[in-house]
Amino acid sequence: MNRIVESSAKSSLNIRPSTFFSRMFRRNASTTHELDATKGDRERVVILGSGWSGFVLARQLDTKKFQPVVVSPRSYFAFTPLLASTAVGTLEFRTTLESVRARRTGVEFYQGWADDVNFNEKRLIIEEAARRPTGPAGSNMIPAVEQGEKALATKKKKGQLFDLSYDKLVVAVGCYSQTFGTPGVRENAFFLKDVTDAIKIRRRILECFETAVLPTTSPELKAALLNFAIVGGGPTGIEFAAELFDLCKEDLVKVYPALIPHVKITIYDVAPKILPMFDSKLADYALKLFDRDGIKIKTEHHIQNLQPGLPGNPANSGGCYTLKTKEEGEFGVGMCVWSTGLMMNPFIQRALDDVHIYPTRSAKISASESTDPASTQWSLKRSPRNGGLMVDDKFRVKLVPRDSIASASTSKSKSPDTPTPEATMHDVFALGDVSVLETVQLPATAQVASQEAKWLGKALNRGLTDDTRGFKYSDMGVLTYVGGMKAIMQGKGGTEIKGRTAWLIWRGAYLTKTISWRNKLLIPIYWAINWCFGRDISRF
Repeated sequence: MNRIVESSAKSSLNIRPSTFFSRMFRRNASTTHELDATKGDRERVVILGSGWSGFVLARQLDTKKFQPVVVSPRSYFAFTPLLASTAVGTLEFRTTLESVRARRTGVEFYQGWADDVNFNEKRLIIEEAARRPTGPAGSNMIPAVEQGEKALATKKKKGQLFDLSYDKLVVAVGCYSQTFGTPGVRENAFFLKDVTDAIKIRRRILECFETAVLPTTSPELKAALLNFAIVGGGPTGIEFAAELFDLCKEDLVKVYPALIPHVKITIYDVAPKILPMFDSKLADYALKLFDRDGIKIKTEHHIQNLQPGLPGNPANSGGCYTLKTKEEGEFGVGMCVWSTGLMMNPFIQRALDDVHIYPTRSAKISASESTDPASTQWSLKRSPRNGGLMVDDKFRVKLVPRDSIASASTSKSKSPDTPTPEATMHDVFALGDVSVLETVQLPATAQVASQEAKWLGKALNRGLTDDTRGFKYSDMGVLTYVGGMKAIMQGKGGTEIKGRTAWLIWRGAYLTKTISWRNKLLIPIYWAINWCFGRDISRF
């Protein structure tokens, strides 16, 4: 679910208990008085994140029973499946956005990052993030959290802090794009996790064509500018490649006819095949279609570096980049779009690294042996695979003693006859990409996050107890656009549909899943406008 990426991320979080409690007593005098005055006898549900999980859950909760409060550095929800369409001008950016603050929803909102959590006192430390820093000439700079993984390097100056109490806490901060430590990728690649990423991509595409058409542009630079690299053979990378091809074939060919023969679109993936979630017949169909359209698929290719400038000529680069692969060496590209893998949010990795005081009122120890929680140092239970928060089938977060984690990492586990103490917090939940169910491994998709949020919202409205039936995921199938008004669909029970029929289903499904009636009306209007008049290729 990028771009990114909603997130309560921090660039340098390693908060110890002493730091936390010193901040607890440095509160602003009038932090949440207005919010407290409207709470009444309702339970306050604080939701960290405004992505698929956080936004859907906030709208699902009964505001007569609960006071939903969303905390996120983004004041909007981005409909991520349509970001690739906005990046090439098929749709306008506003059609993918839903404001967290909306009339008649009853949802409260604070624009900020969660800095730390005291589970015992049910209290959060929030850093405000409403004010955007200004760059040269007073231009607005995009908040670091909206730039995906770049937040790790760019977010330094801290905002003011305030505290926020909760009755129930839902952690749904999402993940960042995983770069696997590849040099230069975090600084120079384009991601597609958020609408701000789509804006940058759209500007860069048009910049490449405008620079390439200039008479001062050398043939070497022109070839690099029109060479577009996409790393990742999953649905996001495939759909963006298809949308970019459509833009060139249907619109740019009319205004840059001499440049289109020089355009190259290449998809790189380290895996032996693209679209691994699809049946081989559907993946082969996409391969044949791309081959006919001239889109190159290079599997089992390893990206080693991405740096600004052309190979051997960094001075006259035209804003190009040098991409280096293990198999082909160095070559120039006008843009590299990175859409492979997810990395855990720094808020999950660092801010939730330590449980300061065991939450005696809300946590229940499940081990049969007697354990004194007060004398034990506790940590959140995490998945050894990706570091996500382990949850039960009701999305309740679990705690384990810190020494058990250390023992597991050094292979000094306890005897099988001595169960490891484990506690479940009944008022803290985790949803979406940051949560890992103990019973089943689910893909990190918008479909999964949305279903989880709807289930938890309904369960809380009815009154969630230990006897409540746990969450069961229902796979509704997967769709991917492959260009030329064609798509592939793999539905429930192995149903396979491809071509124009799948494309109609793809558009219908996305239109149906769009949240507001405003966007349900705007999206088909923009589709019709672009059908009649072509995409808007103005650069702004």
